[in-house]
Amino acid sequence: MNAIGLDLGGTQIKGVLVRDDGEVLRRELRDTQEEDFAATMRDLSRDLDPAAPVGVSAPGLVRADRRAVGWLPNRLPGLENLDWTDFLARGASVPVTNDAHAALLGEAWIGAARGLRDAILLTLGTGVGGAILSDGQLLRGHLGRAGHLGHIALDLDGPPSIVGTPGALEIFCGNYNIRQRTGGRFATTHELIAAFRAGDADAAKFWLRSVRALACAIASFANILDPEAVILGGGIAQAGDALFQPLASELAQIEWRPNGHAVRLIPAELGEWAGAIGAAKTALNLPGLSPAAWADRQSKHA
Repeated sequence: MNAIGLDLGGTQIKGVLVRDDGEVLRRELRDTQEEDFAATMRDLSRDLDPAAPVGVSAPGLVRADRRAVGWLPNRLPGLENLDWTDFLARGASVPVTNDAHAALLGEAWIGAARGLRDAILLTLGTGVGGAILSDGQLLRGHLGRAGHLGHIALDLDGPPSIVGTPGALEIFCGNYNIRQRTGGRFATTHELIAAFRAGDADAAKFWLRSVRALACAIASFANILDPEAVILGGGIAQAGDALFQPLASELAQIEWRPNGHAVRLIPAELGEWAGAIGAAKTALNLPGLSPAAWADRQSKHA
């Protein structure tokens, strides 16, 4: 049995066709155009497989019925309250999942978090996204806010994040304000890391401050959620040893480690496809979706 995962991003839409054993059969990319992103996703789902069940990954807070994004101001006009089950008209429910949540579901299925029962994902990029796996289940919370780990407050006198949290983690680590954080010295975090690797003293000061902020946040998450591991994804996490070595050193100083147990730091494995793969997994998990039912749907579209 196969399923489709569609991941809606600000610049690209990613689509995958995935078999129920986790093998990714096809990957497709389309540009995101604000005026017709929904039609693009519908066409992409038909191109991948006209009958397979579909799951959607998208930014924002997902409605309780999981049929639509219920809150995403000032981005992708028309996405809020667009009912994907009705719009795609696939003959079955189309579950919608927050994009960071979907990424963790993908990593838990066939990526870095497979086999783990308690883990958190941090995506380090323009901002800092997150998601929580608790006792093998994705933690969504009362309103779907659970996992917005980039908005933990680290400085009570700091500037507000986009949700109003003072001194939030993403203010220290996000790529969106790197020029401001470095006094205009660096245009991107990748430039900052390259200079750090080259031995630039100012770059080291800026970068290691970001790493310490991340370590403080992870230590706090560990005290609250007690995960087995922290999965680090996103573009900044591709820094490799330049991130993981100083981060491990900071955590060794500040993390509470009962009986010597330290939280594992693991790089994400699925890259930009994690959200689409996680969305496909949600479609495969639909109640009542048996191999026989799927075969019947396939025959009707043959």
